[in-house]
Amino acid sequence: MRLMIHDYVGHPFQAQLSRWLARQGHDVLHCHCADFETPHGALAPRPDDPSGLVFRALGLGRPLPKYSPVRRWLHERRYADQVVACLAAFAPDAVISANTPPAIQSALLRRTHQGGARFVSWLQDIISLAADKALRERLPVIGGLAAAVVRRQEFQTLAASDAVVAITADFVPLCIAGGVRPERIQVIPNWAPLDEMPSMPSNNCWRSRHGLDGKTVVLYSGTLGLKHNPGLLAALARACRMRSDVVVVVVTQGLGRRWLEVAKAEQRLDNLLLLDFQPYEELPLMLAAADVLVAILEPYAGVLSVPSKVLTYLCAGRPILGAMPPENLAARTIVEAGAGMVVASTDEDAFAAAALALLNDPARCQIMGRAARDWAEHHFDIDAIGPGFLDVVCHHR
Repeated sequence: MRLMIHDYVGHPFQAQLSRWLARQGHDVLHCHCADFETPHGALAPRPDDPSGLVFRALGLGRPLPKYSPVRRWLHERRYADQVVACLAAFAPDAVISANTPPAIQSALLRRTHQGGARFVSWLQDIISLAADKALRERLPVIGGLAAAVVRRQEFQTLAASDAVVAITADFVPLCIAGGVRPERIQVIPNWAPLDEMPSMPSNNCWRSRHGLDGKTVVLYSGTLGLKHNPGLLAALARACRMRSDVVVVVVTQGLGRRWLEVAKAEQRLDNLLLLDFQPYEELPLMLAAADVLVAILEPYAGVLSVPSKVLTYLCAGRPILGAMPPENLAARTIVEAGAGMVVASTDEDAFAAAALALLNDPARCQIMGRAARDWAEHHFDIDAIGPGFLDVVCHHR
């Protein structure tokens, strides 16, 4: 079977799925947008990759203008032309597309059906709900209308898909309300590539290279966009100034990074270390260097977004501090696994207090770290996950 996996943002576990599918004997084309500013997975060919696997980076050769609605729309239109051309040339039997803006997803679905193939929407986020907030803020006059167009396009595409893979049961009622037939929905939770995230020692070359030997490290890694409040990380750095050994490390780029650079200078946060996204192969060492790993999510994103960084954190075997709505799947996972603590993202004081409580209790942190890794090892087996996608592609109606 010829399969096209399209993951707009280039996350690690989608690439692992493509490799697994190719090892089952399928011809797989894996595409992503290289212009999207976020940590990417292992998207380059490897010597041991199956011969039927091809990775293709698409884009315009410049960063996606995420926060300019008009420029982003133009960028997405040009990208849609590229990815549709790839689809047409590859002529797949089925397409699985994830993390894709509604306009691009709609174009992919149309071309897939024109070629007589099946189209599977892999629903990672309810994009239109997040877009509604952003568009109303940036386009005060027509933002509401633009958001309605995005929402209609997103749910029309979901309803017209041959199948929808939802990463959480929380999405199912929203899909049904949007016109998706219940029998076409399959829930397959996200995971992280366990074999690419081995457990590593805390004292390692990444820690030394960044001057962190002998320090206690609280680390955040990932995007800092509209669904994240960078003020929480600045508040954390302020609270940790009472301990000279603690460094708050934030690995990110873009909007939130620029905000933190200003806060670091204005508030004299000398214990706040800001780094660019690190190469994927450095990720296990980077996460292992942390004593506590941090994830944040704004209240309005409660059930519409599930931060996949938490799943990667679990592989690292370190305690996790989440500032996020308790109903979010990532928050529930942290609690269920016994892998850390979750506090409301609206309470900076509680967030800082929870971080200090963990830092002052190394024994508790060790227990949480072991629980995190154990949970990942029990849930992230690609040989158990992969067949679910084949079932969706081949049989699910």
